[in-house]
Amino acid sequence: MESDTGEKKTFVTGGNKGIGFEICRQLAASGISVVLMARDVTKGLEAAEKLKHSFGLSNVVFHQLDVMNPITISSLAEFIRSHFGKLGIIMVNNAGISGIITDADGMMALAEALGLKDQNKEKPNLKQMVKETCELAEECLQTNYYGVKSVSKGLIPLLQLFDSPRIVNVSSGAGKLKYISNEKALEMLSDGDGLTEERMDEIVNMFLMDFKEDSLETKGWPLYMPAYKISKVCLNAYTRILAREFPTSRKLCMSWLSQDRY
Repeated sequence: MESDTGEKKTFVTGGNKGIGFEICRQLAASGISVVLMARDVTKGLEAAEKLKHSFGLSNVVFHQLDVMNPITISSLAEFIRSHFGKLGIIMVNNAGISGIITDADGMMALAEALGLKDQNKEKPNLKQMVKETCELAEECLQTNYYGVKSVSKGLIPLLQLFDSPRIVNVSSGAGKLKYISNEKALEMLSDGDGLTEERMDEIVNMFLMDFKEDSLETKGWPLYMPAYKISKVCLNAYTRILAREFPTSRKLCMSWLSQDRY
């Protein structure tokens, strides 16, 4: 991709499928140049080719990025530095995983349970339909929360050199505080002015410890997709921390896009 000093470039993590793919498609269809990013090179290239050949969108290229791999984050920073002069850069942090293993029927049941409005209707037994382990929970938090932090920290010093840079963190309705009853975590999360990365890390560690001890329910943590919900709660808090650190009066502007992802 050649340097261009007149238009914005949008970088989308997890752009090979789902919401990320649709973000890439709609942005490219509106005339914005898109760098589709994915951890899996083969899947990323296939997604970019699909946008080009099936949708006629030639303004899409692929660049590999694993949000949990600092080497690929550094590679992305160098790619941006060497290819784009003073462009307006938009970084969309969309990459995310559910933290569970299930089949299509289980996912449908989970979506129904999470969105159930009829409180008198019996919820399905999700414990029999999904697999949740400490390893899956840790991977979910590493991807959805710590991955965004790693990408942001790796790119912010560079993005500040560009014209009107913007970071968009894709969250979810699952990240609402109403899903958390743990008193200590809720107290820290409700203190907007007192939010810090250290407090977010403390909440994550508390959650993982209670997960390992099988005490989520007694300690007031979510029971349905718990790791996913905590990851999005912490992502929302981290976005507020970044917005406070880099207010709109400065070059870097943080945005928050909320999307349901179940």
